[in-house]
Amino acid sequence: MEKKVVLITGANSGFGKWMALEFAKANYTVIASMRDRNKSKPLIDIATKMGVMSNIEIIILDITSDKSVENLTLYLQEFGRVDLLINNAGYAGAGFSEEIPIQEYQLQMDTNFFGTIRVTQAVLPFMRKQGQGMIINMSSISGEIGFPGMSPYVSSKFALEGWSESLRLELAPLSIPVILIEPGSFQTNIWTTGKKVTEKSTLATSPYFTYMNQLDTYLQKNRNKDGDPRELARKVVAIAQKKQPKMRYVVGKGTKSTILVKHIIPWKWWEKIVLFILK
Repeated sequence: MEKKVVLITGANSGFGKWMALEFAKANYTVIASMRDRNKSKPLIDIATKMGVMSNIEIIILDITSDKSVENLTLYLQEFGRVDLLINNAGYAGAGFSEEIPIQEYQLQMDTNFFGTIRVTQAVLPFMRKQGQGMIINMSSISGEIGFPGMSPYVSSKFALEGWSESLRLELAPLSIPVILIEPGSFQTNIWTTGKKVTEKSTLATSPYFTYMNQLDTYLQKNRNKDGDPRELARKVVAIAQKKQPKMRYVVGKGTKSTILVKHIIPWKWWEKIVLFILK
């Protein structure tokens, strides 16, 4: 039986790295894409130790570049097929809205949102021709819940959620399910090297400086409670093997209850809860 092929963006670290490893372990052919091949060593080292490196193909892909995505299309034409696309690449833009240049919002959207659209548009013709496929978009609890100091990231994930709903309805007649994964807090680099705080919000002269420190303190204090990204990766492999997957999968300790509470209580109560926690 021919191996299934999965394309994963942002496969050099975090969820992407562990998903690449778990799918390789499950005997998929993994196309592990990343913007910088020099950052592939952690993936290669672990894959080699696990004995699954033969199932992994590493390619260079910048999802913000039309040319790079065109090269992906040429690569896939030679490869032949794609059974599963996992749109995972992204980063977390942070800072306070008054101080964030529009260009930083645009860069955030170009990576987390438009980049996902670019890659999906490149892959969909292959799936239609095959008559089957699956698309998994890595969203976040931030796709359901706004958080102060994180408006670029939150906005990109809210946009991803709406687009994914529309895409799922468009592709349902073609039997190509679209799935959203909504992780809570996990031990990845999204809040460290993957976080880009606008400069003004880091300065002591910022009117939001104290508030920014409160947010950082909260995030750092809760890092020891974060989940293991390998658990999420294994869950995504299980979801990929479902015949009728749901639209959304909420993953992580306390994430489902947090989203539920946010949607059922009055906004003024939710606002008081958030501000109290941050104090």
